[in-house]
Amino acid sequence: SQLTNKYAEGYPGKRYYGGCEYVDVVEQLAIDRVKQLFGAEAANVQPNSGSQANQGVFFAMLKPGDTIMGLSLAHGGHLTHGSPVNMSGKWFNVVSYGLNENEDIDYDAAEKLANEHKPKLIVAGASAFALKIDFERLAKIAKSVGAYLMVDMAHYAGLIAAGVYPNPVPHADFVTTTTHKSLRGPRGGVILMKAEYEKQINSAIFPGIQGGPLMHVIAAKAVAFKEALSPEFKAYQAKVVENARVLAETLVKRGLRIVSGRTESHVMLVDLRAKHITGKAAEAALGAAHITVNKNAIPNDPEKPFVTSGIRLGSPAMTTRGFGPAEAETVGNLIADVL
Repeated sequence: SQLTNKYAEGYPGKRYYGGCEYVDVVEQLAIDRVKQLFGAEAANVQPNSGSQANQGVFFAMLKPGDTIMGLSLAHGGHLTHGSPVNMSGKWFNVVSYGLNENEDIDYDAAEKLANEHKPKLIVAGASAFALKIDFERLAKIAKSVGAYLMVDMAHYAGLIAAGVYPNPVPHADFVTTTTHKSLRGPRGGVILMKAEYEKQINSAIFPGIQGGPLMHVIAAKAVAFKEALSPEFKAYQAKVVENARVLAETLVKRGLRIVSGRTESHVMLVDLRAKHITGKAAEAALGAAHITVNKNAIPNDPEKPFVTSGIRLGSPAMTTRGFGPAEAETVGNLIADVL
């Protein structure tokens, strides 16, 4: 849109450029709507991505060398939660927690690690984890050691907005998210926070790590948040969860193993080791059948990250196309046929 041409460094009512009267309205609308959507005290809608939202919290609240805890990338975490190849893993002392023998988050082990290492910040959230995360338990762990709790809800945001997945906002100091994925908005990021941290977070995003905000994207975020507040969106997300459950159950019936045994969200990891096929090969075979998936590491994966022993499947796209449980079952059987 024409909003792409408007520079607007600063925040609504406090810009370094003239002529921002209308983009101020747009940005304030996005802020107000996302606060309402998730029940947040404060929000910054300027991050250009989920990774930059995470970076903004780190930049605001941490110093290089501080200790952080996050879910291990090998167990379903995200690069920005302390992976050694990412800025988060290079700037901070990272202690990773992981999954237990049931392939759920090992909260007891995480608590022991927190007591031992006394992190400044604990990161919750995942990029490949199918179950519900106990944000309340992680908040108690963080509080017990004097750490901040940051939840990265990027993958679950749409489900959380609709009330079909636990909301981390009441428990966390900071909640970051993308605005695409399950939220179905434009590619971008958001930080939600307790009101006491608003000034620090705003300064960290601008002038800390970004310059002029992308006003055309912020306008699209405002539209997405309005859509997510609608009854139709809530109904859609309920179907997303139902379709994921049916897809996972169908694959299990066809002899495939789902990591954690089931899904409680929109996503699932399929362990392909029993089929003696790699994630890379499965992605290519399914792609040839016009079914798009991504290769994905499973917990303690023996294969390299570009090969992997699993694939990651999600139900939002098929649900957007109008698929219901019957179609989800058909898709599951088609996937099993190809594999």
